[in-house]
Amino acid sequence: MPQEPELASSSQSSACNPADFDVSEQDIDEAIAACEGSARAAIRALLVAYAMLERDMSLRASAGFVRRAGRARRPAG
Repeated sequence: MPQEPELASSSQSSACNPADFDVSEQDIDEAIAACEGSARAAIRALLVAYAMLERDMSLRASAGFVRRAGRARRPAG
C-alpha cells in the first residue's frame, strides 16, 4: 500500500495554499462521472495522475538539485 504524502512544513504552507486551487462540486462530479460513477475509481485515477506528475517532475529536476547516491563530489576551489 503506498504511503500518504507528507504534509507541507509551515515554511512551505504559505507557498502552496489549498485555497489557490479552486475545485468546484461540479469538477468533482465530472471526475466521478468520467469513472462511470465510481468514487473509488476516480480517486485511483487521481492518485495515478499525481504519481505520474511527481515522477515526471523528479526526472526533470537538475542533477545539481537532486543528490544522487554514489556520485562523487568535486573538491571546492
